[in-house]
Amino acid sequence: MEKDVIELLVEGGKASPDVTSAPKISAYKLNIGEVFKEINEKTADYKGMQVPVKIFVDKSTKSFEIKVGIPPVSSLIKKELGIAKAKTSAAEKAEKKAVEKEEKIPIEKEKEAEEKVEEKKRWKEEHEEKEDEEEAKEEKEKSEEEKPKEEIKDEVIGNLTMEQVIKIAKMKRDTLLSKDLKSAVKQIVGTAGSMMGIRVEGKKPKEIILDIDQGKYDHLLKD
Repeated sequence: MEKDVIELLVEGGKASPDVTSAPKISAYKLNIGEVFKEINEKTADYKGMQVPVKIFVDKSTKSFEIKVGIPPVSSLIKKELGIAKAKTSAAEKAEKKAVEKEEKIPIEKEKEAEEKVEEKKRWKEEHEEKEDEEEAKEEKEKSEEEKPKEEIKDEVIGNLTMEQVIKIAKMKRDTLLSKDLKSAVKQIVGTAGSMMGIRVEGKKPKEIILDIDQGKYDHLLKD
């Protein structure tokens, strides 16, 4: 007999009924407490991660079966590195820094810029065009020299080993569009490259993909 399916996304080991999940489950007259108890038992290994869960319900017997999916690759990477909180902190810090930088631009600067524009217009009217161009060039060069150069920091917050990458690839293998383990590993490394501050074997993910293509890790990537 075909069963109805309830799909949820829950926090591993800490799922609880909410305004979205409770009505779906109660509509089948299931014991909500029992359902979430089983969900938490089956997702205990994924604490701190969002986990997809499917509840298969037999309406005639009011019985149910719970199947747990695999969390997203990014969540698995953060779990392996133990950086879930660190990454959030770094993101908040970056956002705060951007806001503070914007707030530090004084209104007087805008007024000063306007005055400089007017002064430059008057200056152009009083001098030859050639002299004006030379002066403007000198001012621009001086301005560029005096402008403080902002240091770009590439903060590293986590470094995956190839063994960890392979572990994640094997966990997600059935859901990845990959013909072999090497292709699956390259997908995991690609996801790591889209995340802030993640390295693989101490290198940027793009560099590791080149290493994989060149066969450096073939001894680890045998199916």
